[in-house]
Amino acid sequence: MSVVVLIPAYNEESSIAKVLLGAMKHADRVVVCDDGSNDLTAEIAEKLGAEVLRHERNLGYGASLSSLFGAALSGRGDVVVTLDADGQHDPEAIPQLVEPILKDQADVVVGSRFLGKGEGVPGYRKVGIRVITGVSNQAGDIKITDAQSGFRAYSKKVIESVTPADLGMGASTEILLRAGRANLRVAEVPITVSYDEKAARNPVYHGVEVLFSTFKHLSILHPLMVYGLPATVFILYGLYLGSNALRVYESARVVLVGSTLIAIGMILVGLILGITALILWIMITLMRDPLYRNARSFGPAVGARRAARSTALS
Repeated sequence: MSVVVLIPAYNEESSIAKVLLGAMKHADRVVVCDDGSNDLTAEIAEKLGAEVLRHERNLGYGASLSSLFGAALSGRGDVVVTLDADGQHDPEAIPQLVEPILKDQADVVVGSRFLGKGEGVPGYRKVGIRVITGVSNQAGDIKITDAQSGFRAYSKKVIESVTPADLGMGASTEILLRAGRANLRVAEVPITVSYDEKAARNPVYHGVEVLFSTFKHLSILHPLMVYGLPATVFILYGLYLGSNALRVYESARVVLVGSTLIAIGMILVGLILGITALILWIMITLMRDPLYRNARSFGPAVGARRAARSTALS
């Protein structure tokens, strides 16, 4: 089975050569997506023999993955491996990631930084990654230890059925959520990483972006849980405060202005969240269910059947 290595890259001229030379030892084909770099990333990759896709401007990690997945589908390749171009991933671990797919034990293999001792990962990054992973595990139907690892292997079936829509760093989580929804088998293998803090992305910005992206996908998958549960809490607590204020007024003829305003505000917020949950749930049901999706064709179909029946009777 042939292995294709996909490398998203943005201004990585200092590290791309080392990553490419390491990856080429374990791949039949290497494709680099130059995501609008203004340095020599693309030129170096081409000189070393990699296929290079170019974005005219920087579109984001998810956009690079989408382009790379398309390139993988258009050419030969049974197993696809993604790794970062900044040198934090060791290409020598590629066979380790590919092995479960070659043995038909998994469809997605994630290189986890936390299956071992988590060496090489700064403490503040560990906290952020584990928070994001915890949220992702709650959102999806999979349980893993490192939802943000970009060092992964995919079977061709995954590439054909799962394409990220998120343009940013949230694409890593989105792919796992989609894989879980599609009942694809997800496994992990331990990896080590090497961080260059000077070249690393801003971890705070990265974390916030991914958390918002995960929340977005969670709200699409489970709108009643994301909006409905908070709506219930707000409404119930608002009613509780309101009833207390009403009892005080009936007994002492004293208006608790603060409690009353808070109660009204909480009930209104709860109603807005509840309506949002209901609307999203209905919209998502309509989009997912083919019966409702094709509802517009019911009218013409019924009319055609009636016309045919009238013709037969005449």
